[in-house]
This record gives sequence, C-alpha cells and structure tokens, in this order.
Amino acid sequence: MPLVRIELIKGKSAAFRKTVGDVVYDAMRATLNVPENDRFQLVTEHEPDNFIADRTYLGIERSDDLIILQVTLNEGRTVEMKKAFYEAVANGLHEKLKLRREDLFIGLVEVRKENWSFGNGIAQYATA
Repeated sequence: MPLVRIELIKGKSAAFRKTVGDVVYDAMRATLNVPENDRFQLVTEHEPDNFIADRTYLGIERSDDLIILQVTLNEGRTVEMKKAFYEAVANGLHEKLKLRREDLFIGLVEVRKENWSFGNGIAQYATA
C-alpha cells in the first residue's frame, strides 16, 4: 500500500540508496503495520541545481546530504504511529549510514483505500 519516493542529490552509491530503501521498509513494517512484501519505492537522484531545500527552516541545519522522503499510504495511522515511523527512519539511517538526523525530511500523504490499483485494472482495496 505505501508508495515511497526517496529524493536525494546525485552522487550516492547504489549500496547507499539500497540501504535507505531497506531502512524505510523496515521502519514501515515495524511502526505502520505495513504487510510483508508491500514494497514499492522510487529513488530519484537530482542535480544540485534541481534539489532546492531551505538549509535552516525551523532552526534545523541541513546539508547536501539531505534526503526527502515522501510516503503515500492509506489513511488511518495514529499520530503516535507516525512519530514512531519518523524516529525509526531517522535512527536507522543514522545507525546504518551515519546520516545526520537533521538531513531527513519526511512527508506523509494519506489517501483513501479506493485510490489504489496494484495491477489488472482493479481497485484491490476498494469496498462496495
């Protein structure tokens, strides 16, 4: 159900990008009740001129290592679950990649279940 977009400046290794995806997936499974094998991730690298993010918004010092993570998922998670997810991703990326916690921006986009089709032209989660 979640569709994950991982956005970063060009130059990170394939292993780095894969680890980011692994950390995000593991955090979703642990905190957001995402089913096993429900993994759909897009990693996009940008030229520095096409990656615009304020370096000090809300007093948080960001660097060129900033990762912008957007997760589209079914509505209904609690605030506590969302906070646990943010923390799990930040901690996981820090532990596995030494990414500064300041260099992670996460946005969740909640949608109704009928807004998904996983193939065959069918809305698998839609109820009558």
